[in-house]
Amino acid sequence: MRHSLGPRLRRATVGVLASTAMWAPGCFPAAASAAPPSPEAGSLAFAQRYRAHQHGGIVRAANTSISCVRSTASSCADVQGGGNGVNGAFDMFYVDVDTDPNTYNSSCGEVRLPAGSRVTYARLYWGGNLRVGEQKPAADNGRVLIAEPGGEYKEVLADTVVGHRVADGADAFQASADVTGLVRDSGPGLYTVAQVNVAMGRSEAGAWGGWTLVVAYENPEEPLRHLALWDGFTSLRSGSAPEVRLRDLDFPAGAAGRAGLVAYNGDRGTTGDSLTLTTGSTSIALGDSANPQNDVLNSTISEPGADAERVPAYAHTLGYDSDVFDLGKGLQQGGDQVTLRLQSQQDAAWAGVLFVAVDAQR
Repeated sequence: MRHSLGPRLRRATVGVLASTAMWAPGCFPAAASAAPPSPEAGSLAFAQRYRAHQHGGIVRAANTSISCVRSTASSCADVQGGGNGVNGAFDMFYVDVDTDPNTYNSSCGEVRLPAGSRVTYARLYWGGNLRVGEQKPAADNGRVLIAEPGGEYKEVLADTVVGHRVADGADAFQASADVTGLVRDSGPGLYTVAQVNVAMGRSEAGAWGGWTLVVAYENPEEPLRHLALWDGFTSLRSGSAPEVRLRDLDFPAGAAGRAGLVAYNGDRGTTGDSLTLTTGSTSIALGDSANPQNDVLNSTISEPGADAERVPAYAHTLGYDSDVFDLGKGLQQGGDQVTLRLQSQQDAAWAGVLFVAVDAQR
């Protein structure tokens, strides 16, 4: 099994190392190195990471790092295509789309930006379950590889405390790092993320893991919007439902908006999980054709309209959620604050990221 990388990187910027390996085009870059462990905590309260009031919006690229790819059973293909199933029912194995023999998992996702946009903030999140059929070392939690469109792998190190806790049969973590400079310089296109620290195999808790790149941008042709990003790390089974509030808004009645989440180990068909939007005295459970209102943690990577490109593009990600919702009816009344609350009554799921973009008064 390929679990390590040779010493093929040199330091370029704080937290990011640039590869000296050969360039490889498109979604399939070439290789990378090793890093010290990051500080960890068993739970991280959700806190605001970024906020802006600007013409523009928030987009994200995402993908899973593990699936039932080693299975020859027709049920695996059915699930990946969107059928029902849970990760604990499969012997899970790494997704690995690049051509580099030194990486053991890799996948691609598209950052889709409107023409004329300038990136104002970008943060990469990654996480997974370290204990399934194998036990992965926690020392690797705070390190991942990323390659920009048409570029080489760079090593990214977590720049904040890593959430890491053993509970509900899983050894779960999430880490993140500011990659604004890389994404601003590289622009839109397919990004490849590799070496997410996730265990393969089969267990009752199941294998799961993936990554999400959240990108805020400004664009003079787009509406003036309130943008905000929160992150943390908490087990939803523990009753610690994350709730985030964006105050001091001035959004008009009928405003447009979107909200997004990143969560781990949500099982399709296990109902009782929801993302609720509250504005003033009005609360609605968000949902759409890909995410039922009572099963939003259903192993999907989805967004309104046409989904951004992914390689692979599994419709069912078997334990990884990175979803964007249209706020629509939730903003029919004007107001000055919005509240998002993510909760689960049955899934042994973990919450990692919430973000929102809401039109402002002109």
